[in-house]
Amino acid sequence: MADAVRPAHQGGDYVFKPHERPFLAGSPATPDHPARRKLGYLLIGIYLAILGGFQNGLLLANLPGLQGHLALTSVEAGWVTVAYNMTNACMSILLFKLRQQFGIQRFVRIAMATLLLANFVQLFDAGYRIELVSRGISGIAASGLSTLGIYYLMQGLPAKARIAGVLIGLGLSQIALPLARAISPALIAGGDITHLFDLQFALSLMAFGMVFILPLPPGEIEKAFEKLDLVTFPLLAIGMGLLCAFLVQGRIQWWTTPWLGWALAGAILLIGAAFLIEHNRANPMLHTRWMTSKDIVIFASTGALMRVLLSEQGFGAGGLLTTVGMINDQLVTYYWIITGATFIGLVVLIARLDTSDLQRPLLVALALIAVAAFVDTQAGLLSRPENFYWTQAMMAFAAIYFIGSAMMEGLLRALAQGMQYIISFIAVFSLSQTLGGLAGVAGLAAFQTIWAKVHLMDIGRELTLSDPAVAQAIQLRAAAYNGTIADPVLRQASGAGQLVQQAGRDAAILAFNDMFFLIGIIASLAFAAILAKWIYNRRRGINPLAKELEALASIMGGAKE
Repeated sequence: MADAVRPAHQGGDYVFKPHERPFLAGSPATPDHPARRKLGYLLIGIYLAILGGFQNGLLLANLPGLQGHLALTSVEAGWVTVAYNMTNACMSILLFKLRQQFGIQRFVRIAMATLLLANFVQLFDAGYRIELVSRGISGIAASGLSTLGIYYLMQGLPAKARIAGVLIGLGLSQIALPLARAISPALIAGGDITHLFDLQFALSLMAFGMVFILPLPPGEIEKAFEKLDLVTFPLLAIGMGLLCAFLVQGRIQWWTTPWLGWALAGAILLIGAAFLIEHNRANPMLHTRWMTSKDIVIFASTGALMRVLLSEQGFGAGGLLTTVGMINDQLVTYYWIITGATFIGLVVLIARLDTSDLQRPLLVALALIAVAAFVDTQAGLLSRPENFYWTQAMMAFAAIYFIGSAMMEGLLRALAQGMQYIISFIAVFSLSQTLGGLAGVAGLAAFQTIWAKVHLMDIGRELTLSDPAVAQAIQLRAAAYNGTIADPVLRQASGAGQLVQQAGRDAAILAFNDMFFLIGIIASLAFAAILAKWIYNRRRGINPLAKELEALASIMGGAKE
């Protein structure tokens, strides 16, 4: 549809040279900037990419504080998480088409407006419902900011290095997650979480000013929306929202809760209907035949599996440290180390990325995950953050090292098919990462809960009053209440309660170790399977992406001409 493409308003009389025109409708042009302007674009891009990750990072880091501040139950706090993820999961698809239809400048205005609105309403501390609305808007804003950060980074980089802007933008948004946890204790040191809201609004105001002081160059637009999009996207969005609710609330309310089954059935029905419509469209928004091809299914499944394995960091190590009594103030150094490891992973990824061998980073990531998980199986009641520095640094490195190469593989496969496949790639990549992360936490939480109960029953069988060691342990704990409880029977009961609590902690830690072992086994099996395939391809000189690289070179050559 090249004849449908027309230049957006270009301000002034400047006419873009052929090599400066945008490669894709909806993206900005790439004119030859002077050095100072390039530096400005680069710095703004870094800021926006980090800010995009901060929207989710600050929520995850301060969810317990937010829960206490608003007097929320665990179920209500779970809905706050759902509100963010359900909008963030699908909005990248809609925003892509919006950029194509209305241009990059309108996209910038919408992204900035949603960011300001999300953080502005929080300033009033208006309660739970407003918080839900704010987090839902934040999910939209974060999706727009990530893309905006990448565009600014690409403007600030040399032409040959522009593809690195995609990786840097993605990596910086990942760095923002542990960074948010590292700085959060200082933000709410006085116990006032409204300081967090003030910071978020201030950061969004700075972003608003930056993008209007140094706007992106205009681009080109084309007709992108069709009437059936008004049917397909709501079906997909509502279905994904129900699926997010199922995965988040399932581990909180437990999976036997009746409405969860209806939510899952509704999600399958709605998402299936959306895919059925797209499958039979003449000009689909989502190319379902490509999305369900063998290579893309393997790509999406691998990406989702990696997010499941990497949940060992957030839910696994983080949950165990919470179980042994660690609070955010005691984890600052721990999260700074994770932040540093993530940054190192990004640097190594960019320096060592080889499009002819995108399986190698995946192998390295799986090996690091397996080693770290097996080492963490030695955790105990006396484990402290410093016992996890090396293993969680390995996990953080693996996370960014894997995701960059995975995104590059998916992007190459999409571009080789044609520009119209970019939306399908965005859908596959973002949904596999979002749902993989949620499913990972949900699955590991269920595994840990079940095995904690198994270990507690095993421990309980040994806790009998006829056992002298048990009786002595109860007496020692009861003695601690001598100065506060006069009734000896009540002291004895309190001592027994303390022993039961200790047994519960021991069982939880044993279950976490079982979970670490399971992750290590899965990562090892995945590593062995992918390594065997990698060796087979290397010995026979096979590059799985050879056709995609040839097609992309042909497209790029045609674009230059």
